[in-house]
Amino acid sequence: MSELRSDDLILPGWPAPSWVLAVSTTRRGGVSHPPYASLNLANHVGDASLHVTENRRRLAVVAGYPSEPAWLQQVHGNRVVAAETVGDPVAADAAWTRQSGKPCAVMTADCLPILLCDRAGTVVAAVHAGWRGLAGGVIAATVSQMKVPPMELMAWLGPAIGPTAFEVGDEVRAAFLALDRANTHFFQPSPNGRWLADIYGLARLQLRRLFVTAIYGGHSCTYRDAERFFSYRRDDHTGRMASLIWLA
Repeated sequence: MSELRSDDLILPGWPAPSWVLAVSTTRRGGVSHPPYASLNLANHVGDASLHVTENRRRLAVVAGYPSEPAWLQQVHGNRVVAAETVGDPVAADAAWTRQSGKPCAVMTADCLPILLCDRAGTVVAAVHAGWRGLAGGVIAATVSQMKVPPMELMAWLGPAIGPTAFEVGDEVRAAFLALDRANTHFFQPSPNGRWLADIYGLARLQLRRLFVTAIYGGHSCTYRDAERFFSYRRDDHTGRMASLIWLA
């Protein structure tokens, strides 16, 4: 057990306005015991609620956000909600806001977290994008709710399972090829007769198709880096990280 430090967190490397604040957690700096060691932020995975509460308290102190984040009950869909309307967790996979001081948050342990803001710093959003959410249009649904020209948006892709580890079946590849034949570039044959999917590449193409061209991040692999990240694919029973964004 160790104290959460600022260098345990990941800050997006993007040219967002200074009043757009964002952070992505690692697994370091919390109080949870194995298999949730140590900064598990999810209440739905079997961890002790007291540990989750303390981990969230530590994150609030170090990250410095002023109010409780809009925690979601993520269902791998495409529903988007306004963060300021969220009290108890609601079934949704993305949140957006124009209000200051209300963090949008998504939790992941291999799925792709996407943070969005506009260049003027008037609106922000957080998206939980697993393969089902990507195929179901969660990015497009979020961009639509933000109600700014998409070319004015920038996106940061947080830690997710990398293209050498994300093995999927024919049905996943078929779903994405039905959406866009260009997605064929993001599936490579695996040694097991299945496919290795590049979730980062799939998300980048969707963003570009929406005219969101300022895209940053997308270089981690949660599966390969067990010291820094939780991974559901790797460990099955494990914790969750969070990616948050808010307006100061």
